[in-house]
Amino acid sequence: VQLQASGGGSVQAGESLRLSCTASGSTFGRLAVAWYRQAPGEQRKSVACINFRGTTNYAHSVKGRFTISRDNAKNTMYLLMNSLKPEDTDIYFCNLGPSCVGSDVSRRLGSWGQGTQVTVSS
Repeated sequence: VQLQASGGGSVQAGESLRLSCTASGSTFGRLAVAWYRQAPGEQRKSVACINFRGTTNYAHSVKGRFTISRDNAKNTMYLLMNSLKPEDTDIYFCNLGPSCVGSDVSRRLGSWGQGTQVTVSS
């Protein structure tokens, strides 16, 4: 499954961004989808996951600030990021899998793509 993340940018602390990720194929609506973040030289970390029923899970660092959602008709998932902090600066990626395990998927089925850069300045 090919994935294309977009919507990143440079913002000030406290501002908001909405990321989008569009997937190829016809199985999107039956899968869980998740967002990830990665800083240079560090491991990729899961941020949020939403299953096919719409149940969501978030990493502790973003709970209450970020909202994950999906539009199955458009094969697209979103990450609304409010109250952004400088430590949210990362490259953000998306992936999908059979189910959510916390803020990750149980098995990643998609290709990572290039991600989208989010830069938050203080």
